[in-house]
Amino acid sequence: MGDTGSRFDVLGIGANSVDYVYRLPAYPEVHGPNAKMRISSHTLCCGGQVATALATCAAMGLRAKYIGATGTDDNGRRIRDELLRRGIDMTDAVIRDVTNQFAVIMVDEHAGERIVLWDRHDGLLLRPRELAPEILSNARVVHVDDVDQDAAILAARTGRAAGSAVTSDIDRLTPRTEELVSAVTMPIFAEHVPNALTGEADFERALRKLRRLNPGLLCVTLGARGAVALDGDVFHHAHAFQVDAVDTTGAGDVFRGALIAALLRGDEVGDMLRFANAAAGASCTRLGALNGVPTPDEAAALMRQPVVRA
Repeated sequence: MGDTGSRFDVLGIGANSVDYVYRLPAYPEVHGPNAKMRISSHTLCCGGQVATALATCAAMGLRAKYIGATGTDDNGRRIRDELLRRGIDMTDAVIRDVTNQFAVIMVDEHAGERIVLWDRHDGLLLRPRELAPEILSNARVVHVDDVDQDAAILAARTGRAAGSAVTSDIDRLTPRTEELVSAVTMPIFAEHVPNALTGEADFERALRKLRRLNPGLLCVTLGARGAVALDGDVFHHAHAFQVDAVDTTGAGDVFRGALIAALLRGDEVGDMLRFANAAAGASCTRLGALNGVPTPDEAAALMRQPVVRA
């Protein structure tokens, strides 16, 4: 195992990806003029939920460590080198003799919205036994996603027992989603998840119902509509900032990384949401997930601009 003696600000456990990003003049369609079109441009970028969140934390000046499974192919080497270049500790990243996770991302060059097609070899499953308790107990924040849920739940429980804040990227509904929500201290949901868990279309009512699972700060990312959170009994809605979006890939992951930075700074909840919205908005002005990770100054500059009140 790697560096267990030094305390990290953020330990991230979860997915990484290498993304093949194609900018298109319009969304593809089965029939009609957009059934066949020329690619405007294409590029190879690194990303993935936890990898992008950690890159954001590192850009915000935090000491970050990554644990997740990577492949032995060129993409596996590419993602390890890229995270290392960004100052993220990779000594406990797992290397498997399989292809790395990758995605094909089609971006509408006019709206910046995207479609993601991905593949992940089953051999990249991160196993709970690969997580050393002394590492899980040695970070101020433990951040997990919901890709390898056995490992995520163990990491969340171990970190929480050690007194760490435990944040999460909850993007889907599975038989273990409620268990993961209960294990962390700050669930951060994609916008479709609270409705799927509670049957409530209204976010405030949904989060209040989710109090049965978790008493901490509950947060939902809403894309162009900003973000909402339930802090105790107080409901917050922070609007997004106006940007000319180039690519929204990774914006939610950047939001999570910036929210962690604001949490460790001791910001109030409303300020945390505004800063995370600004970082996510700034990330949309560049192509690619890790390529879009902003600096603190870029996020601060956007916070001085108007918000979108939809």
